[in-house]
Amino acid sequence: MKKTLLAAILALAVPLSAGATSIGSSSFINGGLGASAAFDLTGNILTVTLTNTGSGDVMVPSDILTALFFSTNVGATLTVGSAVLNTGSTVFYDAQGQPAGGVVGGEWAYKSGLSGAPLGANSGISSTGVGLFGAGDLFPGPDLEPPASPDGPQYGILSAGDNTATGNSGVLDSGGLIKNSVVFTLTVVGNLTSISNISFQYGTSLTEPNFSGGPGDITVPDGGMTLSLLGLALGSLGMFARRRA
Repeated sequence: MKKTLLAAILALAVPLSAGATSIGSSSFINGGLGASAAFDLTGNILTVTLTNTGSGDVMVPSDILTALFFSTNVGATLTVGSAVLNTGSTVFYDAQGQPAGGVVGGEWAYKSGLSGAPLGANSGISSTGVGLFGAGDLFPGPDLEPPASPDGPQYGILSAGDNTATGNSGVLDSGGLIKNSVVFTLTVVGNLTSISNISFQYGTSLTEPNFSGGPGDITVPDGGMTLSLLGLALGSLGMFARRRA
């Protein structure tokens, strides 16, 4: 009986601590434009999946999703890990074809301590400079399209509804655009408790469209919940054993 009870306790506790935990998502829809960002935490690795969910056709660079801005709480620092194409995503307009292993880190950057970002965000992930990101902020990976710095519309994200045969020269001659999702990993140093001030940036300037993400701030679940639950369960098992003795 005790073995059965212990097995039930472990079956309950392990899923809470093993594998990725979805801590929240943010999204917006505005006409033909739309995007989402999903945040998952595995140990000290934060995974951010950025997707252009828009239904509209991308005709000009200001229709291209190029950045995600957000704030982390004081006491939490993020460092770059990787940037790769999401499953089913494809690069268009790059004469060199698809990036090896889906790695697009050489075209995307992460920076914290931002000043002047939308909504007062202190962090951001971007494929373009917008006066905030430089070559030293890039994720690991080869330079897929010069210059060796986040710049211009290249390797921004096309909408789900884009017709890749249309668009002006800024789109068709961009040197590479992604349809329609990228997965980023960041290492968390410290205690990540919240993600706020989330917004989605389009184009190559902060004066171009930017949309606040809903439904609101993301509160990261307490990582100690699993241990507390397991301790409570083991305590209950001890009481059961004493009663049986």
